[in-house]
Amino acid sequence: MKFLIDESSGRKLFLFLKEKGFDVKFVAEIIPRVSDKEVLEFSEKENRILVTNDKDFGELIFRSNRPSFGVILLRLNLDTPKNRQNYVLAVIKRFSDRLEGSFIVVTEGKVRIRKLK
Repeated sequence: MKFLIDESSGRKLFLFLKEKGFDVKFVAEIIPRVSDKEVLEFSEKENRILVTNDKDFGELIFRSNRPSFGVILLRLNLDTPKNRQNYVLAVIKRFSDRLEGSFIVVTEGKVRIRKLK
């Protein structure tokens, strides 16, 4: 399982997942200042699950029919680096078999998983 951390989710999440042994890349380090469309294309090309706080990716996937390998969208009320780390790790552990090919929205109260075409 490989991940791409969007700039909106931050360097601390990237470093945390890397420290946990995951294959992870950070947008700001490899393709800084590119469009959301280009981020999505990169994650698809590299078979990486995109982790983001940017709901615009939902628009690209569902309204513009852009392909996606998978997305974890964080919509946390308490949007701190530590909270992001806790929720992302919990989602990876609990739903590892469903991450690829899904659009996952994570809030404090719920995880919604929608399969992608």
